[in-house]
Amino acid sequence: MSAKTQNERIVLGLKVKQLRLAKGYSFADLSQRSGLSISYLNEIEKGKKYPKSEKLEALVAALETPLTELTSSELHKSLAPVTQLLESNFLNDLPLDVFGIDLAKVVEMIAGAPAQVGAFISTLLEISRNYALREENFYVAALRSYLELHNNYFEDLEQQAEQFCVLHHLPAGRPLSPEILRSVLEKVYGYIIVDDGLDNYPELKNLRAVYVPARKTLLLNSGLSDTQQVFQFGKELAFNYLKITERAVTSSLLRGRSFQEVLNHARATYFSDAILLPAAAFAEDVAEFLARDKWDGNAFLSLMKRYAATPEMFYHRLTNVLPKYFGLEELFFMRFQHDPVTNRFEVDRELHLSRRHQPHSNALSEHYCRRWVSISLLEDLHRMQAEGKSVDTMVRAQRSRFIGVSEEYLSITIARTSYPSPGSNVSVTLGLLFTDALRQKVRFLNDPAIQLREVNTTCERCALSDCTERAAPPVVVEKKRQFQRIHHRLSELDSK
Repeated sequence: MSAKTQNERIVLGLKVKQLRLAKGYSFADLSQRSGLSISYLNEIEKGKKYPKSEKLEALVAALETPLTELTSSELHKSLAPVTQLLESNFLNDLPLDVFGIDLAKVVEMIAGAPAQVGAFISTLLEISRNYALREENFYVAALRSYLELHNNYFEDLEQQAEQFCVLHHLPAGRPLSPEILRSVLEKVYGYIIVDDGLDNYPELKNLRAVYVPARKTLLLNSGLSDTQQVFQFGKELAFNYLKITERAVTSSLLRGRSFQEVLNHARATYFSDAILLPAAAFAEDVAEFLARDKWDGNAFLSLMKRYAATPEMFYHRLTNVLPKYFGLEELFFMRFQHDPVTNRFEVDRELHLSRRHQPHSNALSEHYCRRWVSISLLEDLHRMQAEGKSVDTMVRAQRSRFIGVSEEYLSITIARTSYPSPGSNVSVTLGLLFTDALRQKVRFLNDPAIQLREVNTTCERCALSDCTERAAPPVVVEKKRQFQRIHHRLSELDSK
């Protein structure tokens, strides 16, 4: 059934309920006056049924309202937020089925307390406007929740990746060369691949690839490494092998047009990583590394290079494998972008498994704690670059103990220059909460070579008085203290 018909059912149900309650009718009263059964009237009000013309006429007569009024798309002004919601088509774009939620239940909730739900919707819309949130912000947030719900591990994609490797006779050893996957794209799926396809389009210089569906042509950025090429080929193979049609044509999502497109992009990314870093073999190598007595950053980078993976690919696969194979479910992943010109640090990717962990993004333009290894390593990388030193990739581990919450994480960060276009730097961090499982699985956890630091979320929210790395005054802390002083004084006055 079309989205418009769904919306018509919702609007009609809300109107019938409003009119029935305004007249003081029970379901039994309206049933007697209209000749329609109580169960049928109940389904109309829940937005499940839209009556045919003769039944509509019976309702019009029973409710003593014009037909045009009952069937128009306009709701009473008290339900304006619900009208906005329906006009935005947001209910139909929300991935309710992904979370096991029946759309009919949402409609029933709206119908059950339309004024209250309308006020709640109005609040959400106001928040989204104040923070300049667009639909894709909701889609990305919904995707993160979906990944977290499944511990970022999808058995169906793992199996399909294995079947693909067998079907196309991919060699057992890793890494795979770009030529192997390029050949499958060209010979099996009829692709035309242009290695310097984006060079004549300066506005696209920051993209890694663009797919032109009409010509089945993949235009590549000529600055891509072999690793970046093979990952892009893996994603294109995913779209074809998994028969995904609703997709973005750019290598990264510029603006998700629907949740399904955002989800499909994530599935293609997962599939590509699963081909390039097979789960079972990768888990064996990770187990060998975790069994080391001492932390060894070079060994960690060597593990990544063994699969010719980018830091993003490597960390993405770790978030798949650690919960599934090692029972390490309390973890987070964050990627920071650092612009040396403005010295701003921004989170552009984030994942939290099991719950929302202490280090998390902040959309209030506050200053992230400079003690985080995610940021301190970026600062060190920029300093070395400014000194003219040639630095490609840096790695560091830290025991991050959060002030005031008694939570500690093993944080492992890789920092590198951004590509394909330089000018900024990127860090990716995997954080593992100190748990009994972590202590059992990671032998080097207490290595004194791993620096222990007390950290916080942002400078504005940190009360630490002797922090030499502070980038902004603790204004949020001061506001809380001022409120506490006011509250204390008011309590004193009240007790006199």
